[in-house]
Amino acid sequence: MADSFTLPLRPVVEKSDRPDTLPVEIAQINEQWGNFRNVNEEVLLSKLAEEEEYGGPVDSEENDDKKDMDTTERKEELYKRRAEITQASHMETMFALDFVSLLLSKHAPRQAETSMSAYLKQIAPVGSLNSEVVHPPPKPESANKDIATVSRGWRIQNFNSAANKLLGAASRLEKEVEAETKYWNLVLAVKDQGWKVSRLPRERQSLGVQYGFLEATPAFRDRGLASLRRTNDGSLVLDQGLVPTGSRFVRVRVKRGSKVTGCTKVGTASGDAETIEQRILQARDSLFEDELFHELVREARSMASCGVTTRQNLIQIPAADDLEILLDLVDVSEDILSDEQESSHQDSVLADGVAHSMRVLLCFAHRQNLHRRTQIPPPLTPKKRPNPEYHLLRPALAYLQHICQARYLESFIHDITSTLRSSGFQIPKSTANMFSSWKISHQLSSSNALERLVSSSLRPIESIFQGNLLMPNSSFTVKMKTNMSFPPFGTQYDVSFSLPSISDLKSPGILSLREEVEAAIAHLLLLDLVMKVSSTPTEEAEKATNTQDKKWWVPMYPHMGELLLAYDHPEKHKKMRITLSRDQLSLETYLVRNIDEVSMGAAEDRSQDSSRKTWKLQHLPDSLNQHSSAMAFAVAESSS
Repeated sequence: MADSFTLPLRPVVEKSDRPDTLPVEIAQINEQWGNFRNVNEEVLLSKLAEEEEYGGPVDSEENDDKKDMDTTERKEELYKRRAEITQASHMETMFALDFVSLLLSKHAPRQAETSMSAYLKQIAPVGSLNSEVVHPPPKPESANKDIATVSRGWRIQNFNSAANKLLGAASRLEKEVEAETKYWNLVLAVKDQGWKVSRLPRERQSLGVQYGFLEATPAFRDRGLASLRRTNDGSLVLDQGLVPTGSRFVRVRVKRGSKVTGCTKVGTASGDAETIEQRILQARDSLFEDELFHELVREARSMASCGVTTRQNLIQIPAADDLEILLDLVDVSEDILSDEQESSHQDSVLADGVAHSMRVLLCFAHRQNLHRRTQIPPPLTPKKRPNPEYHLLRPALAYLQHICQARYLESFIHDITSTLRSSGFQIPKSTANMFSSWKISHQLSSSNALERLVSSSLRPIESIFQGNLLMPNSSFTVKMKTNMSFPPFGTQYDVSFSLPSISDLKSPGILSLREEVEAAIAHLLLLDLVMKVSSTPTEEAEKATNTQDKKWWVPMYPHMGELLLAYDHPEKHKKMRITLSRDQLSLETYLVRNIDEVSMGAAEDRSQDSSRKTWKLQHLPDSLNQHSSAMAFAVAESSS
């Protein structure tokens, strides 16, 4: 015990708050230098000379010697001083113990002898020291009255202080109970709204609300849990950590040429939500929009071959010839369109449709993730499972491209058939079965029907155009299919013909360019027109021609639109050339020479005189007489 007990060698020097008074300083000087009577000039000079000789005050010699000591000497000196202090303290303690034992030996000699030292027993007999209680002199009545008054005042003051503290604690407890009641009522209100309330994983003493989507990617799934903090008055605060509190959404703009003509409208989320339910909804919508734009950027990077480009916070999608879709993530407070930009209702509806479709497809992707998670997992493999991008842009891009190409093809078929009708040919109208691959059911009450409806939009889009030709049993069919989910990307056309009058005609099959489809349809109608003109002439042609020698147009080169009216005289052979385009039909006749049945125009000599007539596209229906029709022109030229 003695070795482990340590004491400091020097007492703690405490500085006084105020300087010593003059009597104290005089006493200190007398103690150090002696009386002022012994101080004279010689004593002071000798003291100064002594300090200069030793290089400093005389009292500092001991401190200088201690500084010069090495570590071993200082440690030995320390142990020596500690032993002296311990021995002195032990002696003082033994003296005190002997004094108390001798005092107690008067009343309990046996017990006191056990603690007395042998030296004390020799020099002092047991019981030689006694003590008595000396009663103090009685205090006057006035002093006792003052003491009682002071004591009563102190007690009253303490009671008042305790009462104030109890009242303060009661008021604080009441406010705390009100705040807790308000807090839990708000928490129950949030739970009654359908939100999932649970403890935080890393902070078990706090509650949190799950407003995110459990089937989202891990980065956004973890952000969907925020703590419900309580303020001093019991209100709820949605603590989202480092996530920005502002509301953002994915803006869709439609650009035609160099001008933005349409934009999506801002949703119901506002930047200044008042209730806790509105703040939770705002946080959920913002998180959903962030995930949506993140997935859009991922998908856009994989669609670079389709012309999709990404630049910082902007995605550019070329949808049609002069149509471009712009996607960006902006704040709700940002202006939709500036004053310099034009607004079109049709393009705004298109932008809203694209925005709604992308959000529906993201929800469908979450539902598909849930289905995969509930199924039996596949066997474990050393290869990492791929994480493909969601198809959010592809269906919208496929729809826009398909509808653009379908409308163009429909307008082309309508224009070229209208051109034929303007020349007097009664060609039947074609039919268009748009989006035939989408089988929309009228009963969408179950969730499976809704999922089938959305999944059908992810498949290739198909439209069918059919029409009959001028010749009997002649028809054409164009199946247009647009696919952006897997290669080959883009729109393909399957063109098929049925023209019995030309047995060796084969359908072109699958085409990739709409220019090729236009050329194929125009060529088919040209062949059908050639066959129609070369078929049995009308009654007017039979009356106009000589009954004994009937001559009519014979197809010479049908693929080039050429017909021949042959005569016995070599100078009177006549040829007709038919030219058909989208907006006009022209028939030209001229005389040719050196045509026989063997060579069939291998070396023809065309005359300079020709007769030509053109029929252009008429958008409005016009009743044409027989003489202004193409057949009337053919009849007139055959009889001339």
